[in-house]
Amino acid sequence: MTAPQTSAATPAAPVTPPGGRQAAMRFIMVTVLIDMLSVGLIVPVLPALVGRFTSSPAEQTYWYGIVAGAYAIASFVGAPLLGALSDRYGRRPILLLGFCGLAINFFTTALATTAYTLVVSRLIGGAMQANAAVANAYVADITPPEQRAKRFGMLGAMFGIGFILGPVLGGILGGVDLQLPFFVAGGLALTNLAYGYFVLPESLPADRRRVVDWRRANPLSSLKQLAALKGVGLLFGVLACAALAQFTLYTTWVLYATFKFGWGPSQNGWSLFAIGVVSAVVQGGLLGRLLKIFTPQKLAVLGLVSSTAAFIGFGLVTEGWMMYLVIVANLLGNTVGAALQSLVSSAASGSEQGQTMGSISGLNSLMAVVAPLMAAPLLAAVSHLPAGDWRIGAPMYFCAALQALALVLAVTHFRSARRLKLAAASPSA
Repeated sequence: MTAPQTSAATPAAPVTPPGGRQAAMRFIMVTVLIDMLSVGLIVPVLPALVGRFTSSPAEQTYWYGIVAGAYAIASFVGAPLLGALSDRYGRRPILLLGFCGLAINFFTTALATTAYTLVVSRLIGGAMQANAAVANAYVADITPPEQRAKRFGMLGAMFGIGFILGPVLGGILGGVDLQLPFFVAGGLALTNLAYGYFVLPESLPADRRRVVDWRRANPLSSLKQLAALKGVGLLFGVLACAALAQFTLYTTWVLYATFKFGWGPSQNGWSLFAIGVVSAVVQGGLLGRLLKIFTPQKLAVLGLVSSTAAFIGFGLVTEGWMMYLVIVANLLGNTVGAALQSLVSSAASGSEQGQTMGSISGLNSLMAVVAPLMAAPLLAAVSHLPAGDWRIGAPMYFCAALQALALVLAVTHFRSARRLKLAAASPSA
């Protein structure tokens, strides 16, 4: 199995912008860490905040699905546009815009007095928050293709560390007041804005920037562009299924654990802490070693097998402590994202990394739109069942089916790519 062809235009070393510092991984890693810490703070408490404006578990699930969907819809529309703008004006100013959006979102959410106000605040945050896509493009700017899987893993480790610290702190602060984590998260977003303004260097030199093609920057066109990249093929479906499974998990995790095990903000925060620890260990420490043994293609397949089994386990467990066993056992499941991003990034030229990563972010956002629409009714339908009932795991079984489909698509794609390579290498008859 071989990775898709790469462009010779991709730089093999960090670049130095005029009058600025040399762009380097440490800068963007700190940016992502602070960013994800602020996001992680609100995860354990947002469903409970929604619950303040509802009168039953089913209604809470319904409105939480709307709030999550509003953020995702806005991000779906905004991410490819902001990714394209980062190809034109550089990564740094678009990251700063994203930090402003996050701060506005967190503060308005904290001050919300109705469920409708929550929806509006999340629309603002989703529209302006493209930090993940632009951060990935930043890494692609300064990294040669053969090192991207490892560096995307390092970036993923920062996401993991953010989820190590954020949800635990959010659970503790939420135990004091449900609004407090949002004010703290807004303060962290402003801290990141200051860090980005005074410290973060630009990674995209002027000679590699390009004019924005507005027709390609809309979300639907960006998805077509992503699917049309040479070497992507069925990986588009793999990305979609894996993202839908992950966003279904994110949408339902806190409410699922609350309904099945009676967990509160603190317990949910500690469970997310465990997920963050495992993610950080794998992506920050083990991934580089695994890539010396396995190709990104092989890691993607093994990771999809692992995560399929993990989702089944999440649904079947009958005691809260068992969730931790499944989290730890799913080590390889944390390699899928970095492996797939590496393969897709290598299929794009050096001047298209922002657009490509924005397209991936747009695809993720589309799946984040779909996830609440499918997951919320599933969870609402089983919310009346007694604690510990295996049927409450319906959203997790749905995720397992999605990961299994992604596995089939990935294996088919890699086998087809291998056959094409062998046919091209064979002497013509």
